[in-house]
Amino acid sequence: MAVVQDSLLKARMIALFLIKGPSAGKEAITGQDLHEIGMAAYILRMSRGDDGPMRVLTQGLSRIRLLEIVEAKPILTGRVETISEAIQMDQEIQALLANARGLFKKVLDLSPNLPDELKLMNQNIDQPGLLADVIASALNLKKEERQDFLATVDIKKRLEKVLYLLERQVEILELGSKIQSQIKGRMDKSQREYFLREQLKAIQEELGEKDEASLELEELARRLDEKNLPEEIAKTARKELDRLKHMNPASAEHTVARTYLDWILDLPWTDETQDRIDLVEAQGVLDNDHFDLEKVKKRIIEYLAVRRLKPDMKGPILCFVGPPGTGKTSLGRSIARALGRNFVRISLGGIRDEAEIRGHRRTYVGALPGRIIQGLKKAGSRNPVFMLDEVDKLGADFRGDPSSALLEVLDPEQNFSFSDHYLEVAFDLSKVMFIATANILDTVPGPLRDRMEVITLSGYTSEEKLLIAKRYLVPRQLEAHGLKIESLDFRDSALKGIIADYTREAGLRNLEREIGGVCRAVATEVAKGKKRKTIVKVGDLQAYLGPPKFESEVRARTAKPGVATGLAWTQVGGDILFIEATGMPGKGGLLLTGQLGEVMKESAQAALSYVRSRGQNLGLSEDYFSRHDLHIHVPAGAIPKDGPSAGVTMVSALASLVTNRPVKPDMAMTGEITLRGLVLPVGGIKEKVLAAKRAGIRHVILPKRNEKDFEEITESLRQGLVIHPVETIDQALELVLKKNRGLTLAEPQV
Repeated sequence: MAVVQDSLLKARMIALFLIKGPSAGKEAITGQDLHEIGMAAYILRMSRGDDGPMRVLTQGLSRIRLLEIVEAKPILTGRVETISEAIQMDQEIQALLANARGLFKKVLDLSPNLPDELKLMNQNIDQPGLLADVIASALNLKKEERQDFLATVDIKKRLEKVLYLLERQVEILELGSKIQSQIKGRMDKSQREYFLREQLKAIQEELGEKDEASLELEELARRLDEKNLPEEIAKTARKELDRLKHMNPASAEHTVARTYLDWILDLPWTDETQDRIDLVEAQGVLDNDHFDLEKVKKRIIEYLAVRRLKPDMKGPILCFVGPPGTGKTSLGRSIARALGRNFVRISLGGIRDEAEIRGHRRTYVGALPGRIIQGLKKAGSRNPVFMLDEVDKLGADFRGDPSSALLEVLDPEQNFSFSDHYLEVAFDLSKVMFIATANILDTVPGPLRDRMEVITLSGYTSEEKLLIAKRYLVPRQLEAHGLKIESLDFRDSALKGIIADYTREAGLRNLEREIGGVCRAVATEVAKGKKRKTIVKVGDLQAYLGPPKFESEVRARTAKPGVATGLAWTQVGGDILFIEATGMPGKGGLLLTGQLGEVMKESAQAALSYVRSRGQNLGLSEDYFSRHDLHIHVPAGAIPKDGPSAGVTMVSALASLVTNRPVKPDMAMTGEITLRGLVLPVGGIKEKVLAAKRAGIRHVILPKRNEKDFEEITESLRQGLVIHPVETIDQALELVLKKNRGLTLAEPQV
């Protein structure tokens, strides 16, 4: 700026040199920082706004060469020499000049943005060097190319460079014109948008900017490079990424491919957590979280022990079967905590679509992977504890059978290459520890049941419920209702009262619900300002929970002849079942009520046939059954019932009726019968014994052939119970019926 101002006061002459690249921005410029060839120029005009930049308009006069810098201050002054141009018009130069004119004319014709004055100059300038300089000034050249052209003193070489630059420019312009002519007339809206987007992309690249789509692609490529994917998966992902680069970002297919790549990159193909192999610590975690359940804990500790000896072992596939509220789902979380693994749970109840397990193919709108792959993404590792809840409640319809899709998932020989329809590449599930839960196994298909190791969780005794309530349920409900230990205390008698009079279940959900009811009532008192500690006793339960919901009715129900107490097994655990029989004048008919299933009806027919065959031993007249109709009823009538295990109970009820001898009130029984008088084994022994214990029964008659199942009955459960194994119905009747000494056999009450 100082040089310009000084030149304006003198001859308005100035020497212009381009600064070499690395020297740009230096405060002190030396001769080494400038290119050797520059330009002598005449300052035509200089303008400067208020505190704005200086604008200088100059006219080039000739090329000059810098000889030396004379002084740097107060203004940069140097000594230069003019470079003269020797013009030798030979045929080669004339040919080069003619070619340059022709190519420049093409450039002017293809570039409507260049001024028309250049056409006149192209025709009228005869000096080859000057024409070459004019043409170069009109072309869009980089700074380095302009300096190189300025430094070319030889006219012939300068014309050759101009021809090269013109040919390049003509080629670019002709290609652009060809593309424009090809798309003209057939460009619809989407093509027009694509063309404009490509132009925008080119402009942004020229400016050093990038659009959002390009940034997304770069981010995907970066994640793909950083992700340690298996070779086959990486190959598939890169192929999909290449397809994505050539798609229109506005197309639906672009979104599908983008979502697919996100799933590929988010899945834990090689990520896994380190197992906690400390058996003592794992045992402590299991004991702290759950009371009893020794069989389950033993199985988990065995798995950890084998895992320590064989680190590459496949994950076990367990199935917890038991009534609701026995801790099946929460046990899965405890197992994950004991192993130090991530935990993920999916509920299979009510699922009827196979695609929920295997996923949808990407050709469908809104396609997604199945629940298994979604769960693994949520877990963030390829070896989580994966809980399949309510596996017994899977359905099947026209959309397929989800339980069949689970066969591959739960088969250690196949699931190392589980194929999801959405991913279309194999995922290794062999490291996953699958845990399924079910209330009953009857509805689980045989092939699926065969792939799982079944562990039965029976209900809890009253003593176990008391301990669990004190150790787990009460503290949890106190915290849930904002109460402190200093605010509320349950006496053991109160908890026993809740267990006996307000709940009748195998699990613990209703027990926790009733404890929560007491906590809510106390929380209301505390919120109103009560500061004294509340101690809940058995006599306070009615004030908090209302009148008792259950009461022992065994003794009252069996006081009269014709009523026997049976033991039943249901989806929610064991229960007691009253079977009532009565007689009336008739012709030997049998009436059955109580929503009985076909198997149970056949058991009743078999029971009647056996009693009739033993009529003489029971002291009945020969025409007794031909003169009476018998009616067997199984309350509650609104609940469907089926199964063969009530056979012994039905015989006992009929025998009690016809002999007028009541059944002992503290006696309950189960077992299937045959016409030959044998008692056959039945299922659910532990659950049925638990139900008897809850109902206050002291004597239980079980089939002798079920003795192998007696091992499941713990010592604590046996306390207060006498188990009578029987082989024949006669043995059962001897135990069941009260002695009727001094009384004659009476006719049934009508």
